[in-house]
Amino acid sequence: MYSHLFRAALVLLGAAPAYAAELELRYAAVERVIARQFFTQEGRLYVRGNRATKCTFAFLESPRVGSADGRLQITARFSGRSALDMFGRCVGLGDSFDFTMNATPIVRDGALALTKVSLTVPRDTYYIRRVRQALSASFAKDFKIEIRDQARRLIEQPAAAGSDPPPFARELTRFDITGVRVEPAGLVLVIDFSLVVK
Repeated sequence: MYSHLFRAALVLLGAAPAYAAELELRYAAVERVIARQFFTQEGRLYVRGNRATKCTFAFLESPRVGSADGRLQITARFSGRSALDMFGRCVGLGDSFDFTMNATPIVRDGALALTKVSLTVPRDTYYIRRVRQALSASFAKDFKIEIRDQARRLIEQPAAAGSDPPPFARELTRFDITGVRVEPAGLVLVIDFSLVVK
């Protein structure tokens, strides 16, 4: 009984201790976070050029997130061209194809990153091999999913419209991801955080 009173007093004083906990992100939520962070140009992620460069461009679209064999799996569509504009016509290489990326998520600089990245495609050409190598290296080096701001908004968000406001204000003062694992339903983040209740 006294321990419950002590914990309640800590909350009321706004001095909530740090907790280590697990946060499960279902794959549909991870998909939305990735789309919001990366696929921002009409649902596309340009990795080369933009919509105005008709002969030299590369973009990804339609990402889907899940798991396979204990690893994170992302499927998407690639469209690209590496060609010269000759008298209004694009002369050179290009292709569009679906690909599947498998990777192991890790924590890097407070965000989710990827390692052991492998891409599979339904067919093989010289152009597709070059694209596959470039995408694998890029995902392993540059791809980071920022989670901290998403968690802060989720924990600190006010009551929904039409409902009573919460009796206390909440402030997430520290949020560290210390581990991540792949589960069938989603990514499970091991987090260490401090929450102040005012």
